[in-house]
Amino acid sequence: MPELRFQIEWPDGSQELCYSPSLVIKDYFTPDQVYPLADFLERSRTALHIASDRVQAKYGMPCSLALGQLSKLEQKATQYAELPEPQVKVLKFVE
Repeated sequence: MPELRFQIEWPDGSQELCYSPSLVIKDYFTPDQVYPLADFLERSRTALHIASDRVQAKYGMPCSLALGQLSKLEQKATQYAELPEPQVKVLKFVE
């Protein structure tokens, strides 16, 4: 199963390299695209759950790395929830 990393930029300018066990992330994000924080989180939830489900279908258990990545994104996003119109930029995919 091909894995993928995607680099993002948070509203404060900090960057993070994120993990997906599947290329499905490409169906939900476009490099150099900016997403409102809530939309970014919803897309992340959907894509990373699909990726985890694909791992479960192949190996019999969900992907703890994908679910852990989602948890990290959700936790970090709470820092920006009070900002007016916070956005996250997807910088690039790293295969």
